[in-house]
Amino acid sequence: MTLLIICALALALLQSWIIPMLFNLHNFNYLLSSRDEPAPEDSIKLGRARRAAVNLQESLPAFLTLAILSMVLEVDNTDLAMWWLCFRAAFVVSYILGITYVRTLLWTGSLVCLVMMAIALL
Repeated sequence: MTLLIICALALALLQSWIIPMLFNLHNFNYLLSSRDEPAPEDSIKLGRARRAAVNLQESLPAFLTLAILSMVLEVDNTDLAMWWLCFRAAFVVSYILGITYVRTLLWTGSLVCLVMMAIALL
């Protein structure tokens, strides 16, 4: 479970900083500046990447809490945690690519994993 927690945090770093930075490399001078000027307009994919990161930030605390509780209470939620991580990784890809219905199914799958992890702790 520790490895999955570290992977989830790596996904958060990837989604919150690395992916948006890569989509914004054309504004490299702005990224290195003190940002006194207004930000250049975002591309569609950069906007999607940022919204996907916000979405992860909404569910990551619940995942981390459930994962740590699983470790403390010695409940094996490893498979559900792994599925949550897979759903979330696929979610960001589908979100950036604009695959709406698949994205929604992946989000739902990740939510179901969180609910099932919580139920297993009862």
